Amino acid sequence: MANTNIKQIIKQEYIKCAKDPVYFMKKYCFIQHPTRGRIQFNLFPFQEKVLTLLNKNDRNIILKSRQLGISTLSAGISLWMMVFQKDKNVLVVATKQDTAKNLVTKVKYMYDNLPSWLQIGFVEKNKLALRLKNGSQIKAVSAASDAGRSEAISLLIIDEAAFIEENRIEDIWASSQQTLSTGGRAIVLSTPNGTGNFFHRMWVKAQENQNGFLPIKLPWTVHPERDQKWRDQQDAELGGRMAAQECDCDFTTSGNTVFDPELLTYYEKTFLSEPVEKRGIEGNLHIWEYPDYTRKYMIVADVARGDSKDYSAFHIIDIEEAKQIGEFKGQIGTKEYGHMLVAIATEYNNALLVIENANIGWNTIQIVIDKGYNNLYYSPKGDAGTSAEAFLAKGYDVTDTSKMVPGFTMSMKTRPLTIGKLDAYMREKSVTIQGKRTLEELRTFIWKNGRAEAQIGYNDDLVMSLATGCYVRDTALKFAQQGIDLTRATIRNLGKSTPGIYTGGVNKKEAGWIQDLGENGQQDLTWLLD
Repeated sequence: MANTNIKQIIKQEYIKCAKDPVYFMKKYCFIQHPTRGRIQFNLFPFQEKVLTLLNKNDRNIILKSRQLGISTLSAGISLWMMVFQKDKNVLVVATKQDTAKNLVTKVKYMYDNLPSWLQIGFVEKNKLALRLKNGSQIKAVSAASDAGRSEAISLLIIDEAAFIEENRIEDIWASSQQTLSTGGRAIVLSTPNGTGNFFHRMWVKAQENQNGFLPIKLPWTVHPERDQKWRDQQDAELGGRMAAQECDCDFTTSGNTVFDPELLTYYEKTFLSEPVEKRGIEGNLHIWEYPDYTRKYMIVADVARGDSKDYSAFHIIDIEEAKQIGEFKGQIGTKEYGHMLVAIATEYNNALLVIENANIGWNTIQIVIDKGYNNLYYSPKGDAGTSAEAFLAKGYDVTDTSKMVPGFTMSMKTRPLTIGKLDAYMREKSVTIQGKRTLEELRTFIWKNGRAEAQIGYNDDLVMSLATGCYVRDTALKFAQQGIDLTRATIRNLGKSTPGIYTGGVNKKEAGWIQDLGENGQQDLTWLLD
């Protein structure tokens, strides 16, 4: 009779566990605490809520603070699925194999500490995998591995997804779609790591209900044992920016972005606007202001390498205000691009046309020269082009092509200088950026091994052409006291055929500007600085 009662109780408990992962985990799962050793997994209320959501929804994305036990929850629901369902295949993917292995280790620890009547036996058990006799299994792989990409997946867990290289995680996701679409489940979890990456895009789409994922946000405040004192301590230990990433789930302050995310948010809120016109078959040329024939403009262009992932791009910039009034980004042949640039530059008052002269850029520049366009930017040869002071002090004749080279020369010396100039303009809020595409590129422009470049999977064509524009504006053109506020009178000297040598007023007039006009004599421009 007693045995009958015990069997009945076990049966009832088994049914309860099979129906409710929260009940199963709270009552029968044990975890390895870092200081207290083996303890029962007593879920916090927020963990119970998350576990319930994970069970009810097939696709979940979790934006989380550090050390909330969410990886342990993922291990728990994996074990629950494996024990109570046959032939389930759980795949854990992380940046490194050790990270993925850690989750599998948690599953094995929970399994080893289950009561015997819940242990159904295993046929494989190692550091990276656990396979039960009912055909269910869990396997750990790194994002760099090809293992498991072609398998039928019942549950895909991507841990710290924001830190997986862009090409890797996109490959993993694309490979898993066929099996996931037939009833598979997915849990994508991570702390933030900047904007524009795969995890961030997936999170944004989930919030907008565009990808079928349930967004679950878990900042540090959900943990009942953490208070403001704990949060302040994180600031002290990690620094404000890292603490905001690790604790507050703040995308805008996370990542290794070149430009301050908070500043980018300011630009988005202050200047971002819809263009008044979109030109071209694909509407790739965005116009915010039509030509004002009293003003001077600059068109700064980057020429695509020629592969399918690279784009040609240019900005139309009001020189005096350092204001972006036009933006192009598209795929176009180098010759067609040259014709397009001449047409737009002519429309905008014979704008100063600045074209990067690296590699394939020469093809576009040649078209501009062949068409006889008379306001093409020339770079000084050698190191004279690396600073405003050097450029002006050397007294280069801007019409003497023997000492100049057509186009802008982007080199190891000038690249960091252009980026630094754009950063300075933005911090001083001296440049107006209206284009959404430009701001998106700025958000995905990161430091990688000491070099500023686009995140994998993104472009920086608009960023670099804008940076070049800011640099040229301060270097090759006349600038006032802080290199920001150009006057119209200064700009009027651009594009003249009269030989002009900028000397910077060295040894001529205290703090003055003298322009040597050859046979016409010298013109004192000191008043421009008043």
